[in-house]
Amino acid sequence: MNILLAIIVSATLDSSYMAIGDQTDLKLQATYELSDESVSMPLYGETLVPEIEIVDRTIVDTTRLSNGQVQLTQYLTLTSFKDSLFYIDPIPFVSGKDTIFSEGFSLNIIQPFEVDTANAITDIKPIEAAPRWIWGWLRWVLLGLGIVALVSGGYFLIRWIRQHLSHDQEPVNPELLRPAEEVALEKLDKIREEKIWQDGKLKQYHTELTDVIREYIGRRFDIRSTEKTSDETLRAMKPVMKDNADLYTKLSNMLRLADLVKFAKWTTTPDENEQALKTAYDFVHTTTPETTEEGGEQ
Repeated sequence: MNILLAIIVSATLDSSYMAIGDQTDLKLQATYELSDESVSMPLYGETLVPEIEIVDRTIVDTTRLSNGQVQLTQYLTLTSFKDSLFYIDPIPFVSGKDTIFSEGFSLNIIQPFEVDTANAITDIKPIEAAPRWIWGWLRWVLLGLGIVALVSGGYFLIRWIRQHLSHDQEPVNPELLRPAEEVALEKLDKIREEKIWQDGKLKQYHTELTDVIREYIGRRFDIRSTEKTSDETLRAMKPVMKDNADLYTKLSNMLRLADLVKFAKWTTTPDENEQALKTAYDFVHTTTPETTEEGGEQ
């Protein structure tokens, strides 16, 4: 312990000796008057001195004592892997322009057992084979058979449920039983009658309009447009509409205009709204297959 005016510093070890690889704590402490300048605790990297490592450290704990003084405390956990007696020089604590040193101390690292360096490195004991128990093998075989039976049973159970219960529990959407163009035109008629874009509901109008076309594309061309972006949908439709470039361009304009309204808050004109609806009608009418006299599609 060292004292400078009203500043008291100390560095103490929990134990002054230990075995190689063990750990001990070094307690660093500084006490000073609250009116004095603050004290800076010593800073260390990974080692206290060469061969003595710092494996852990606490944060500096600040405590106000009942007599008005301030006490700083920090613990450093030390270890070493060298059999030797180390002397640690006094540890510096800084306060303003002054440096206060603790007392020096020693740490004795001992080797708890003798090592015969003349002999080669060998195992402590020879390798022994683990006993072979029949039950040890049998339980793994039974476990494997159990897993196979469980997986097989689950597979056949799921298959049976799908075959016997799926149709009863999941009724078919009535719209899927009607022609795709009939459903699409019916929905377009409803959108035309409501004219919600006239009430300023532009986003809802273009969303409903493009949803009808995307659902129709999915049923007519087996292209999952509802799961694709406008660009992905157009790329998938391009080969299908290679013979009708004009209609393809109108479809592209309609989808991109809807994206502007939905994602960029674009304000469309009445003519653009009417044109989008007309494009939807033209697209459905043009892509509807012609029917034969017997009612089948050509």
